[in-house]
Amino acid sequence: MTPEVLSTKPAAINEEVERRLRTFVNKSDFCQQGGIVTDLDGTAVHEDRGRIYLPKPVEHGLKQIYELGRPLVINSLRFPLSVIRTFGKEWYTISRAAIPCVSLNGSLLGYVIEQSDGQLVFEEISAVPMMANEIEDVIGKVTGFVEANIKDILLFYYPRDWRMGEIIWTPIPENVSEVRQKYTSASSVTAVTISKLREQMHAEQVCMIFLLINVPEDQRMAYQHTQRSNFFTHEGIDKLAGAQAMADHLKFSLDHSVGAGDTEMDRFLKGVGLALIVGAMNLKYEGTRDTMRLKDSFELGDVLFRLAGMLTEK
Repeated sequence: MTPEVLSTKPAAINEEVERRLRTFVNKSDFCQQGGIVTDLDGTAVHEDRGRIYLPKPVEHGLKQIYELGRPLVINSLRFPLSVIRTFGKEWYTISRAAIPCVSLNGSLLGYVIEQSDGQLVFEEISAVPMMANEIEDVIGKVTGFVEANIKDILLFYYPRDWRMGEIIWTPIPENVSEVRQKYTSASSVTAVTISKLREQMHAEQVCMIFLLINVPEDQRMAYQHTQRSNFFTHEGIDKLAGAQAMADHLKFSLDHSVGAGDTEMDRFLKGVGLALIVGAMNLKYEGTRDTMRLKDSFELGDVLFRLAGMLTEK
């Protein structure tokens, strides 16, 4: 089926972007071997005064790509329940089919699918949980902070069972209510002892841990030589590894694909043919064929739309 082309050249596409897009289309085999891999927050999704949404240009661009039948993969730090609750219905309306998702920094792969009752669920393809010693290393960091009387920390962990969602631990019982109000996405907030936390985490297959430390840098460096925020997955697992695993599963080539991201976590940008860096962050990643910088998600939508238009011209 030939997709309906709404426009041939959106106003936001300048001559340089037009030229480089066309070069990528002509010199790659995107039509047969490529796909789209995109981050969500700050990339395909825009935030304005607390409202998070898919801009209209992104919707139009996604629709055109879907019409062409090329794979389109979400690659996000978000856990599946968060994707479903926040963007699921809106994105599914565009895709009208199961949505391939690389979640939790590449550690959990699957599809967001719609059941017969209209509810969206996550269907796992594969997962790479953390090893027991890797979980223990993180608990050791937390223990060091608590023993040093540094307690303004939060530990988030994400089990392989997507239905469990996001679990948050604080060392301060009095803070449970405040944390629950701040992080409404969490399935549960707990302040159990570290020994109990250890027991609970080892009882699950944990795919990712996020450690948030709200203390001055000099204190952090004195105790743990760690950053304010840390993401932990199994060794060697990140968004690039997840993107490659999904590409293998769906049988498309990253080298002939387009990737879009906006932060250092988006390591898949160095594996795709055309890397689209969205926003102002000075990322060092480069695509295997070309790299372009875009102002925001609105411009990303225009580029995806124009890319689809070029493909219909071939």
